[in-house]
Amino acid sequence: MKLDKNLNSFGKLNMITRTSALLIAFVFFTKICFAWGQTGHRVVGFIAEQHLNEKTKKALQEILGNESLAIASTWMDEIKSDKNYDHTHDWHWVTVPDGENYDATEKNKNGDVIEKINFFIAELKTKKVEPEKAKEYIRMLTHLIGDIHQPLHVGKGDDKGGNNVKVTWFGKNSNLHRVWDSEIIDDKQLSYTEMATSINFADATMVKNLQTSSVNNWVEEAISHRKVIYSLPEDLKLGYEYAYIHYPLVKKQLLYAGIRLAGVLNEIYG
Repeated sequence: MKLDKNLNSFGKLNMITRTSALLIAFVFFTKICFAWGQTGHRVVGFIAEQHLNEKTKKALQEILGNESLAIASTWMDEIKSDKNYDHTHDWHWVTVPDGENYDATEKNKNGDVIEKINFFIAELKTKKVEPEKAKEYIRMLTHLIGDIHQPLHVGKGDDKGGNNVKVTWFGKNSNLHRVWDSEIIDDKQLSYTEMATSINFADATMVKNLQTSSVNNWVEEAISHRKVIYSLPEDLKLGYEYAYIHYPLVKKQLLYAGIRLAGVLNEIYG
């Protein structure tokens, strides 16, 4: 009888241990999938708000209420915990191998970041989308324009956008994708408003040029950054030097994403 009780207790303990392990694995998995992390996405949303015209601001307030673009920007990562949105998981990225362009690639049957950006823009332009659905579309568009400006979300097809490139970041295990998503940014220990304010400098000519570029141009830019991003030391130990060299590119991509997001929204609602 006592043995049965001990076995029963051991079984419960084993179940708790397995459950805890699954939870840890889930948290780890979802963390590495976040593009730019919360801070980076909110920087993009905050910068976009500074470049909206009055008509667009009014239209967005009618749809989003008091939800800012900065807050809306992380919603698409938050819903990864909701099975009703499992079909959106592949929308955060696209594969374009070296030497190829998007039009010539084999398309993901589940959709990709380029297809969905173009879809949401086209749908919102019709002005026929129901209010609640329009809110979702704006949240997703805000997030995905951020995603496509994180260069490793345009993957080359052999390492899951850098997720399989195992590195250490200041002595801790990491991967190249996570370094670009969040670790370079988070090590600055700035709030999203502080970071956005520190990089939001663009004259009228720059804004016009950025807002007249196409989604395919954004993809070509991401591909053009691969060589420098993958220039890694042999020991794969990343820290101060890698952060110093690459932070300017991170800042540029966040700024470009914010200005371009504003341009897209002004085109839809302005």
